[in-house]
Amino acid sequence: MPAPSVPTLNPPVTAPFLPFTRPTIDDETIAGVAEVLRSGWITSGPQVKAFEAKLSEYCGGRPVRAFNSGTCTMEIALRIAGIGPGHEVITTPLTWVATSNIVLDVGAKPVFVDIDPVTRSLDLVLVEAAITPATRAIIPVDLAGLPVDRDRLHALAKKHNLRVVEDAAQSFGSTWAGRRIGAFGDFVSFSFHANKNITTIEGGCLVLNNEAEAKLAEQYRLQGVVRSGHDGMDVALVGGKYNLTDVAARVGLGQLPHLDLFTARRRELARAYFAQFEALGARALGLGLPVADFTQSNWHMFQVVLPEERLSVKRADVMARLHAAGIGTGVHYPAIHLFTLYQRLGWKAGDYPHAEYAGRNILTLPLFPAMTGADVARVATELTALLKQHRKS
Repeated sequence: MPAPSVPTLNPPVTAPFLPFTRPTIDDETIAGVAEVLRSGWITSGPQVKAFEAKLSEYCGGRPVRAFNSGTCTMEIALRIAGIGPGHEVITTPLTWVATSNIVLDVGAKPVFVDIDPVTRSLDLVLVEAAITPATRAIIPVDLAGLPVDRDRLHALAKKHNLRVVEDAAQSFGSTWAGRRIGAFGDFVSFSFHANKNITTIEGGCLVLNNEAEAKLAEQYRLQGVVRSGHDGMDVALVGGKYNLTDVAARVGLGQLPHLDLFTARRRELARAYFAQFEALGARALGLGLPVADFTQSNWHMFQVVLPEERLSVKRADVMARLHAAGIGTGVHYPAIHLFTLYQRLGWKAGDYPHAEYAGRNILTLPLFPAMTGADVARVATELTALLKQHRKS
């Protein structure tokens, strides 16, 4: 006679998987996209023009042009600035590889300087020491939405007569000294990729200094073409295929009105992370927390740095264990100069110790407006438990 089955009185509740990011797109925007699709005009058209006008308004009236990525925007800025072979451009090794790839694309040489280990952004003291007669520009990166010190940056650029191409891909909605990023400075490049604080699915924009630069940006955006009259066309420079579609622009137009709400919610969640980690004693376990800026940063990401010298496991193991617990994480970013391409160009391990340490140990935790305080507590509790469990004896 078979043994009777034992009933499960309290079946385990499995929490839904928590990704490290998820866009919030409302029904009105979805309906607006459907209207664009029905209109028959789905590539660059009136929606792009309207989106650019709203972006210009946001950036204090400066000229803004929309593109299909936040990568081509930086390349075009370098081209407008006349940067090419024989020139050097200073940037950080702790960023998405696009930041330095675009320097190679225009034929110039990227010059890396190490990061400030606290802000994880360019160490501006080291930037000044890296300037040579060949230096033409600086590309700072607002990692995770925390702005690089704009006062020091622009004073440094002015002193050495350098252009600045702000890689503000992650800092749309951030401010510096009460002014919106994008409303001042030189070139400013934003990304609206699906994981950004507002999205056009794929896309970006470039904030320019004057209408002459904006006209050049338009030429570079679409094969260098200049049209006149009903049938006039000329090409005077080599451009690309970088235009944003009306479908994407309509998503952006629907996202913009929610920016302040999204930013406020991200700041609330970031505060909750700090409170949870402090209560759990994670800092005492060596966990590196970000700068606690709840005024200027848009909190695009909440990034911690694992204490590799105190752990018996590597970051990949921590990520795997969190994934098994239903928590998604990301790596933003490995140090660029250690990629094969850049090692072939002469860089090597040991060149930028702070960036290399961060590149091995930085971990992006879930952070997006639809998250709850319970989600934050779950992530912080799981990660702290792993730090304790795998602490070196």
